[in-house]
Amino acid sequence: MSRKKRVIGTLIAGLMLAAGLASPLHAQECRRLSASGNAEYPPYLWRDSAQPGRLTGAIGYLLEDLAELAGVEISLIDSGPWGRTQEEVAAGRVDMIAGAFLTQARSEWMDYLHPALAHTRTAIWTRKDSGFEFSQWHDLIPQAGVTVIYNSFGQEFDLFAREHLNIEQVGSLEQGMMMVSQGRADYLIYEDLPGKAYAEMLGIDNLSPLPRGVTHQPLYLTFSKASACNSEALKARLSAAIEQLAQAGKMAQHLERAAAEWQRQSAH
Repeated sequence: MSRKKRVIGTLIAGLMLAAGLASPLHAQECRRLSASGNAEYPPYLWRDSAQPGRLTGAIGYLLEDLAELAGVEISLIDSGPWGRTQEEVAAGRVDMIAGAFLTQARSEWMDYLHPALAHTRTAIWTRKDSGFEFSQWHDLIPQAGVTVIYNSFGQEFDLFAREHLNIEQVGSLEQGMMMVSQGRADYLIYEDLPGKAYAEMLGIDNLSPLPRGVTHQPLYLTFSKASACNSEALKARLSAAIEQLAQAGKMAQHLERAAAEWQRQSAH
């Protein structure tokens, strides 16, 4: 064998050995993923009183199913307020967001996995005695609104709100609900199920969502583009598992279980 052939053979063997060593390591690292989400989003997600530092809820239960189907471990952690959670995922320090609406700005730093985990209705919450009438977005222009900071309600409405509406952003859902309840704002924009859960927990009985929703938005599992585990193969595996769970109607089952658990935890 010529010296040239021996050198080429050695190089190929070295590359094969390196690949053999690197692949298991990469696979081992990416069998464990971290996820976080909006901690003020019951029955979909909330801070687990039984496990500090963790989130629980219907999306959490769905992630357990998803992890089993996809052959990975997913830790659902509390990474702080919603704005900080988005920053952590954008930087790749957390791999995924468990429940995000689709916007062009967010799609620049995370990939959306299809199909959606759930579909939600964003509602206008007002005082029951306000006589507030709402049939189109323009009806909100003369009113003073409030919502939670860093929230999105779909790209089209977000753009309309920036250009035409007077909406104050506050640090928590509780603060926003109290402002409307006490007459310091005319309406709150927030999803109907989480709003209902928080109103019941806080004992606020003078608010209700208007019949017509602001938007109806799909809620997605997303993957940080900065995550070391973001690969087409893994995203395809996760998407296939989400599709299987959607076909089985798992989210509806988990929402029922989560609603009962939220009532139990929030009563203590």
